[in-house]
Amino acid sequence: MRFASLGSGSKGNATLVQAGDTLLMVDCGFSLRETTRRLERLAVRPEQLDAILVTHEHTDHSAGVATLSRKFGIPVYLSHGTAGTGRCDGSHQLRCFNSEDSFSVGCLDIRAVTVPHDAAEPCQFTLSWGEWSLGILTDLGSVTPHVLDSFRCCHSLLLEFNHDLNMLHAGRYPPALKRRVGGDWGHLNNTQAAELLRQLGGARSGHLVVAHISENNNSRHKAEEALLSVLDSLDGVVWAEQAHGFDWLGVR
Repeated sequence: MRFASLGSGSKGNATLVQAGDTLLMVDCGFSLRETTRRLERLAVRPEQLDAILVTHEHTDHSAGVATLSRKFGIPVYLSHGTAGTGRCDGSHQLRCFNSEDSFSVGCLDIRAVTVPHDAAEPCQFTLSWGEWSLGILTDLGSVTPHVLDSFRCCHSLLLEFNHDLNMLHAGRYPPALKRRVGGDWGHLNNTQAAELLRQLGGARSGHLVVAHISENNNSRHKAEEALLSVLDSLDGVVWAEQAHGFDWLGVR
């Protein structure tokens, strides 16, 4: 089982997960041309995708879903609430679920996990293959006991470190946007994400990917400081970049 990213951040998100002969994309916030270009870097063709999973309807996660799905005949899995927004209308096929549902695509077992975010019916995912499990956890404004329980057993984790709270407050965003991003239904700040890691047990046996980093309200240095408050070192930590994502990593 392995995973990779086409890019992560407010300008577009897409993550690939492969196990056995099953290949999924979680979210697609890039144009068809850009998605295809980024897939080529990872030696993947769009027609190889078995499904697209959508976490929620915000443009940086859904903008390219319908076009990619329609052109290559790829089914789209999304919550009823996300489907109801119409953002993925025109897809080849919509397969709707309720948040907290579990389902399978090929050899991957998937669980949708409800998260607090300002979207219609947002969720994040755990994906399992045999004994191995990957957690994808971005776009949530607060950490709930349910989130902790749902991601506690993941071997590898892709986790949002969106912003530094002081940088957000001192930055150029208008007050309403600052309240949205920093609120309980917005995005995790560095301290929240580090505390989540602490409650999950700190150091992990598998990969930890730092994702969805704000280009305006965060810095690698600030995120590293938060990480080192719960980890002994940054060895094995991977950074998901907006421009390049990250290359294939094995779930271990």
